[in-house]
Amino acid sequence: MADGGDPSGQEAAAAAHPCVGTAGRRRAAGRTGPAAAGASTPQGSAAGEPRERLTAAGAGHGRLTAATAVGLSKPPRLNRLPRTLIRVPFTLGYTLVLLGTGLYARLGDPGTVHDLLADSSTDVSHLSQRPLLTLLVSALWAVGGVTSPYLVVFPLVLGALERRIGGVRTAGVFLLGHVLATLLTELPVAASVAVGHLPDSSLRRLDYGVSYGLIACAAALAGLLVPRLRWALLGGIGLALAAGSLVDFDPLTEWGHGLALLIGVVCWPYVRRNTRWRPSSEDSAAAEDGFAHSERASGNT
Repeated sequence: MADGGDPSGQEAAAAAHPCVGTAGRRRAAGRTGPAAAGASTPQGSAAGEPRERLTAAGAGHGRLTAATAVGLSKPPRLNRLPRTLIRVPFTLGYTLVLLGTGLYARLGDPGTVHDLLADSSTDVSHLSQRPLLTLLVSALWAVGGVTSPYLVVFPLVLGALERRIGGVRTAGVFLLGHVLATLLTELPVAASVAVGHLPDSSLRRLDYGVSYGLIACAAALAGLLVPRLRWALLGGIGLALAAGSLVDFDPLTEWGHGLALLIGVVCWPYVRRNTRWRPSSEDSAAAEDGFAHSERASGNT
């Protein structure tokens, strides 16, 4: 009965013990496998080629995995840096100009540097002679030269604004703050000298830099933030201006800073209409990540 038993009984046993049936089929495959493989596999070294190919492919896959791991190990912020710079051409170019003039102010001949700064001053005397050129040239210098804190704050604030409203509109906000704050502080001086309330020496003073335009851009940027961050940014600007006035108090400059801040706030409807994207109140956490780098502005011209 062991060799020629009832087939139905064997099937019932296999159904009752599926593991036994599977093991029997594996043993049968093992007995027939080598013969079939020997019949279809060429003689000699050809039998080892598939294994060598698999080994080589595995090594190549290992190298690819290692290279991928090295690429993924780079900080994501460094990977985004070149793309971010491409998106802010106005800020990048202007910052390079400020770096160049700052280096010259530090390394150039002191007498020549003093003469250039004096000729770039936006006082009443220069504005009455060549207003457009004076307003333009005065914005090419950062107070303090290459070590100025403006060179740190400037690209952060203008870059954040440019990413959201574009380079042309950012330049417009900057020029509006720079020009209007300058004129609104210097025209009263000219009027006071004309009526005799101030001496003629008030017509000439050393006044240059980017602080008015920078503060206007920072205030305009605050209009694109959620309320909590908006008031934090405006409060930070106020604290920075107060600290600057304690170090070097100049009434005209402080008035100019306050006017520049007001000009930036007046620009809120404009920047909100023309923004590329603005975080909603529900996305406050994402807004903090996107705007955390632009929450401070400082400077007194």
